[in-house]
This record gives sequence, structure tokens and C-alpha cells, in this order.
Amino acid sequence: MISLLSRFKRCMFKGLTLGFVFGAIGTASASGADHSEAGFNPSEFIIHHIQDAHEIHIIGDVHIPLPVIAYAPESGQFDIFLSSALHHGAHHGSSGLWYTMDHGTLAAYDHDPSGHDHGAHDHGDHGADHAEEDHVGHDHETHHAGGVEIVDLSITKSIFGMLLMMGLVLVLFASAARGYAKRKGQAPKGLQNALEPMVLFIRDEVAIPSIGEKKAERYLPFLLTVFFFIFFSNLLGLIPFVGGFNITGTLGITAVLATLVFVITTVSGNKHYWSHILWPAGVPLPIKFILVPIEIASIFIKPFVLMVRLTANITAGHIIILAFTSLIFILGEQFGGGVGIGTGVFSTLFMIFMYMIEFLVAFLQAYVFTLLAALYFGEATHEAHH
Repeated sequence: MISLLSRFKRCMFKGLTLGFVFGAIGTASASGADHSEAGFNPSEFIIHHIQDAHEIHIIGDVHIPLPVIAYAPESGQFDIFLSSALHHGAHHGSSGLWYTMDHGTLAAYDHDPSGHDHGAHDHGDHGADHAEEDHVGHDHETHHAGGVEIVDLSITKSIFGMLLMMGLVLVLFASAARGYAKRKGQAPKGLQNALEPMVLFIRDEVAIPSIGEKKAERYLPFLLTVFFFIFFSNLLGLIPFVGGFNITGTLGITAVLATLVFVITTVSGNKHYWSHILWPAGVPLPIKFILVPIEIASIFIKPFVLMVRLTANITAGHIIILAFTSLIFILGEQFGGGVGIGTGVFSTLFMIFMYMIEFLVAFLQAYVFTLLAALYFGEATHEAHH
């Protein structure tokens, strides 16, 4: 009990210290706001941190550029360059197109969008004046004139995080498998000891009760992969100063996961499953005309709900934490340093509390997605009772 109280006091002390630091930052931001036309914008701050990006922002002006891959269907050519090339204005690709970043979206033009005439052979670099013209937004229509349709195949922050987590899952389970092969019949230790309880939990509490003991092994590899991928991705998004990843909060990634569940469920569906959807037995004919369209719609609604639930829950947690961070700067600008410091204390304590909740949500959302996927598989393979 004494040890617990001691830890609590240390956490409170750290929280209060962080609160005063954030309050001081808020005060500085408020004093600097007098010299700017527009003060702190919480919407831009929050959206910037939760949306996907073509670079990984560490802290301050420290960024890790990521590969930009653009394909122009009209010419059939690719342009590959680092996102840092867009920091100084428009980038001239090898295909002859000019590229800019327009509110986080890659845009391509058949001429320099800044309006400068570079001549037929001028493919040089462009300075910060181009970036200023782009951001100020003078002659907005001219800026977008001559836009070229491209397919953005870039390795964005979310895709990089996805590949990183896929590699991590592969390495962890390959290492654990080698450990089991070397120590057959012995008690697990180290990494095996950490992974085995969660593997057994998914098998015994999710797969077997939902699908059945005989068929659970068939779907267990997919369920384990999905569970650990979502769980580790959620944990990565909670680590500060590593880029603010929001992998499972990216709609494209959760859509792929939900699509995989949809495909496996559809392919696994047996005769009983499809007959129940297309022509349910024991239902009066007039009711079937109402029930069958609903059942068919449910085939697509279920994976859609999986996608939205995961995306919304993970993104909402990040928004709440960022909103309370923004509160420090907003009140600091409006009422001065004292209020900024006081708000910083409250906001920091609440952010610590939200981080603890987010750790629970990281596991819970991975569990819910895996459980619902297992239930769908079980429903598709369930045999009729005679």
C-alpha cells in the first residue's frame, strides 16, 4: 500500500510538472499570438496530428521524409522522390510534371503552379518564395489550372506504420516458433511466455466458442494476425515523439481489414448459411420479401460496421487527448499565463487519465474486431440442426 501511494505521488508530481511546462508554453504562445493575425487554430492542430501524411513528424521541425510515388495514367510514367523535395515549393519530376502538397494531398500539374516561367530547359530547384505563394493562396484558380490526374502510391505515414507492425508481428512469432522448436516439451520463457497467454486467450475464448472446436484451427492464423496487428498498431499510436501514428484510425487500412473479413466469410459460407439469407425456412412468403433484402444488406453492413467502429474509436481517443492539449493554448491566448498554467495542470492530469484509458481501448478494440470476425466465420460455417 505504501509503495502504491509512493508511485501515485510520483505520478502526480510528474503530472503537475508537465502541467506547468504546458502552461508556460501556452503563455508563450499567447504572447506570440499578439504578433500574428490568427492565433492558435485547434482544428488545424488536431487534424494535422490524426490525418495521414507523407512524412513522419518527430518534434518541432524534425521530420523523417517518406518516399512519394506518383503514377500518371495519361503518360504511363512514374515519379519517385522524397517528400522533403516539396518543402521548398513545387518539385519538378523526371516525367515533366510539377508536384505540390495541397493540404496533405499530392497534386500534379503540367507546369509550375507558382506561375514562374522556367523556359523549355529549366528544371532547377525552387526556393521558399514558391512555398510562400502556394500557402498564401494568391490567384487560387491559376494555382489549380492545368492539374493532371495522378495515382498516389506513396509510402505514407500510416502505410509505413502498417508495414512496420506487419514486420514486427512476423519477427515476434517467428522468434517464438523457433523457441518452441528448440525447447520442445519445456515451459515457455521470455518472448514465448509473453505471447502464449494472449494466443491461448484468442484460441480458447474467441475462436473455439465462436466457430467450434473442429473448425477453429482453420481460422486461427487469420484471427491471431488481425488481433496482434491491431493491438500493436494501437500501442504504437500511444508512444509520444515517434510520429503520432494513427494506423487503425486510417479508413483505408481498416477498410482492407474489414474487406478481408467479408471475403473470408463469403467464401466460407455453406449451404445452410446462404439458404438462411436467400430463402429462410419456416418464414411466411410475404415476410420473406421483407426479410431477404435485409439479410442481403447485412452481408455488407457487417464489415462496414467493423471498419467504422475501429476507425472511430481509435481516432476519437486521439482527438480527446489533442483537444485537451489545445485547451492550454486557447485559454492561454485568451486570458494570459496564469490561466494557461492552471489549465495545463488540469489538462495534463486528464491526458494522463486518457492515456490509461487508451491502453485499455488498444486491447479492447483489437479484441472486439477479432471476436466479431470469429462470430461471422462461425455463422457462415454453422451447420443446420435437424
